[in-house]
Amino acid sequence: MSRLPAAGGAHLVVLRNVWVHKGGTPWTMALFSVYEPILYLLAMGVGVGALVGKVPGIDVPYAAFVAPALLAAAMMNSALEETTNTVYGKLKFDRYYHSLLVTPMTVRGMVAGELLWAAARALVTGVGFLAVIAAFGLVRSPWAILAVPAGLLTAFAFGAFGLAAAGYARGWHSFQYVQLVMLPMFLFATTFYPVTVYTDWVRVLVEALPLYHAIELSRGLALGEPGPGLLLNAAYLVVFGGVMAAVAQSRWATLMSR
Repeated sequence: MSRLPAAGGAHLVVLRNVWVHKGGTPWTMALFSVYEPILYLLAMGVGVGALVGKVPGIDVPYAAFVAPALLAAAMMNSALEETTNTVYGKLKFDRYYHSLLVTPMTVRGMVAGELLWAAARALVTGVGFLAVIAAFGLVRSPWAILAVPAGLLTAFAFGAFGLAAAGYARGWHSFQYVQLVMLPMFLFATTFYPVTVYTDWVRVLVEALPLYHAIELSRGLALGEPGPGLLLNAAYLVVFGGVMAAVAQSRWATLMSR
């Protein structure tokens, strides 16, 4: 039997997903992925921004403040879309991953491969959305170009969460609980206003959310404010993603041993 690299054949999972999606172009996928955040940008960033003006204490136009948060959220959603419903169908009904076990591929390779694919999809989304906000004149610093590669940490963290959720899902309805968590986090994790609006104890809760750290990382780079705090945000996403990936791998191994 042939041997695979230590990653357990992750690259083969990526190649398979590329082959399945070969009928579309990267920019078509980006267009569908950025449609919703563009609507938020127009409604909140441009519409409400005309009333708000500059964000107090930060001294940037409101639309420029919201845009990098929507970039992080768009990359998060792209990763989740690839690792929740789609993966659940292949895991529970198609038994696609079970069939891979008769090859040298490992469970680690399957999880890693899906994470790499989710990151690739998020990268396309990030590049597309960055081009949109640049066209709107909302790029405030050359550091903004790093918000997209930094967003890959967001894709890793939430992609791993999605794979874990798919492993524990008991039916399609289970993903409604995922949305029950994701929607409030999107609304309250400083997407549309700074964390300083919260009281101290609420602020502690908000700062514990993974999307908060994703937004802080994206916003800090997009506004040209790099600093040690961004390293802490990045570290949080790496740890969160690592824990979720370990949970996903353990759960998948249990499911495929049945």
